[in-house]
Amino acid sequence: MRILMFGRGVIATIYGQAFQAAGHDVEFYVRPGRSSGYGTELYTDITDGRLKSGNQRVRQVMNMTFRETLDPRDVFDIIVVSVGHHQLSQAAEFLAPRIGRATVLVFGNIWEEPVAAVAPLPADQVVFGFPQAGGGFAEDGVLHGALLGSVVIGRGEEPLSVRQLAVRAAFLQAGLRVREETDMRGWLFIHFIADAGMFAEGARGQALAGMIGDRRAFRRAFTIGRELLPLVRARGVDLRLHRTVLLPYRLSAVVAAAVAVATTRVSIARISLAAHTDPYPAEARAIIEDTLREAARLGVTAPLLEAAVRESWPAAIPTSSDSPRELRHPKSP
Repeated sequence: MRILMFGRGVIATIYGQAFQAAGHDVEFYVRPGRSSGYGTELYTDITDGRLKSGNQRVRQVMNMTFRETLDPRDVFDIIVVSVGHHQLSQAAEFLAPRIGRATVLVFGNIWEEPVAAVAPLPADQVVFGFPQAGGGFAEDGVLHGALLGSVVIGRGEEPLSVRQLAVRAAFLQAGLRVREETDMRGWLFIHFIADAGMFAEGARGQALAGMIGDRRAFRRAFTIGRELLPLVRARGVDLRLHRTVLLPYRLSAVVAAAVAVATTRVSIARISLAAHTDPYPAEARAIIEDTLREAARLGVTAPLLEAAVRESWPAAIPTSSDSPRELRHPKSP
């Protein structure tokens, strides 16, 4: 398959490397003028959960092919879009006239109604999925990351479409298991509030990296997530369909202790968090702001989230009784 990774972020690079190793023709779209600064080789240091021998650290050099233009005549089979939810609208607008007949895999967080979030992309060309990987680029340019052995893709009650089957096949060929979610919309919304809890708690200390091994921090993050479940329910999600993913909220103390231990002993968990050293990344601000905006719109209170974020974004947090305002980095002018 010809696969285009939209951007050269951590997720695009980790999965681009996996696709490339499986024999797919992989290219990376980057903004005009960017490719010359990247170079054609990238050193990666990935803890790989696909390997039968267990999570194994694999260091190698990845050959990268960049393009700074995109035309519908380029004929890609799959275009993978993994950007922050607050950048998704802009990415969709750019891609819509350029994708030809490619299948577009939207691979990350979504908080709007999924189809609306990626308009004007044709709905019948879009597949929704979610990565199971993380990491970051070091100062020397090396990508240190972790890749779990599975990914999540959405499906309806009907049999998989031709496009969903193509995406599924690409991941399977790359040695990844595919977990299919019949209620991908609900799954995405639950994951979004989970991120709101994690980022709010991370901002209290030393970012997500500071949560490694901290049982109390994880418990507080899960408690914030549990507080936000009524918001997801108010958006029409049937929580009974997601019993497994809701376990951290129902058994917060037990799961928090287990996760804290895992982040110190399981390399994939540790590496994924260790890369997040900025307590106030743009993605975190956007997730928290949009969560609180929606809570205010639907009349759902979120005092724990408000209290947690107020410590890090003083005098800049919209509360349930306020009109939503923009969150600001405390160091911003």
